[in-house]
Amino acid sequence: MTDPADVDDILGRTGFDPETSVLTRRQAEVLALREHGLAQAAIAEWLGTSRANVSSIEASARENVAKARETLAFAEALRAPVRLTVETGTDLYDVPQRVYSACDDAGVKVNYAAPELMKLVSDAAGDAVRGREVRRDLLVGVTSEGQVRVRTS
Repeated sequence: MTDPADVDDILGRTGFDPETSVLTRRQAEVLALREHGLAQAAIAEWLGTSRANVSSIEASARENVAKARETLAFAEALRAPVRLTVETGTDLYDVPQRVYSACDDAGVKVNYAAPELMKLVSDAAGDAVRGREVRRDLLVGVTSEGQVRVRTS
């Protein structure tokens, strides 16, 4: 467990900059302390606030992080040289061949074997894939470095 007094050191080592971050300093402090094992009640005591307020700050911070990740995924999908739509009803087992074919056409090497690619797509798609069935259209992008990004439509 980390001493709350170490939070400045933690933020410094991780490169937190409030001028460029989507997080406020307080959100970054709460996330850093939570990630280092402190309970919300201990953080609240250190900050001189309620546990409910710390919970609210943490929830807002995690929502901001999720939005930032979604924005990054969107930006990566826009500039990916390979983009294909996997339509609703597609068998997950057919996805790797479709991705490999699109990558071959674009001269991009994929960094995943078929089983890894199916797992990546399934995990990233969340409830848009159930079992082997694609239940909502997916946008699959592959960067020029061969990294695969999946977004639901």
